[in-house]
Amino acid sequence: MNESLRIVIAEDSAILRDGLASLLIERGHEVVAMVGDATTLSDVVGAHNPDVAVVDVRMPPSFTDEGLLAAIELRRKYPMTGVLVFSQWVETRYATELLAGGASGVGYLLKDRVADVRDFVDALQRVATGGTALDPEVVSQLMGASRQQDSLARLTPREREVLELMAQGLSNNAIATALTVTERAVEKHIGNIFTKLDLPPSDAHHRRVLAVLRLKAS
Repeated sequence: MNESLRIVIAEDSAILRDGLASLLIERGHEVVAMVGDATTLSDVVGAHNPDVAVVDVRMPPSFTDEGLLAAIELRRKYPMTGVLVFSQWVETRYATELLAGGASGVGYLLKDRVADVRDFVDALQRVATGGTALDPEVVSQLMGASRQQDSLARLTPREREVLELMAQGLSNNAIATALTVTERAVEKHIGNIFTKLDLPPSDAHHRRVLAVLRLKAS
């Protein structure tokens, strides 16, 4: 039988928060605290010293990435406390930062993909004892984000500058004027950008738009 865990829950939805707590308590675990926003999470963990914290990503006040930022702070301040991010969303930028110090004691599961409560509890137990629990979809998106970062890193400073001007909506002629180079030189830089970002010619996609989206996603 798995050992009883001391758990903190950070979830803005009262229904989900209470429902999750009830499920965990029924299975012999102790929910030592629950919070509806990310701002007090660190203090609550410091006060209760739980084995693991379950944290949603999008929480008040802006409902963007407060929960994930709070999870990163927990990893920094309380490295012995496991952190299981439990959300509908994959935020690749900060998820990568969450895992930067190693995946031990970290989990990231997607709410819509957890079909069995037992699987969730098992994942929670693994994270609390220093293991890892990552949804395959999270891994896939993180790997994709990593490849995007690697491809952008291959750009020269001048190519990066050209891409940033493209993101501002400038034409090749306007970019040439801004950089005091010929339009032919700009065209060559853009060709290099497409090659390094692995954007071959396509009738279905506009490579200029895709390159800019790649930059904005970084």
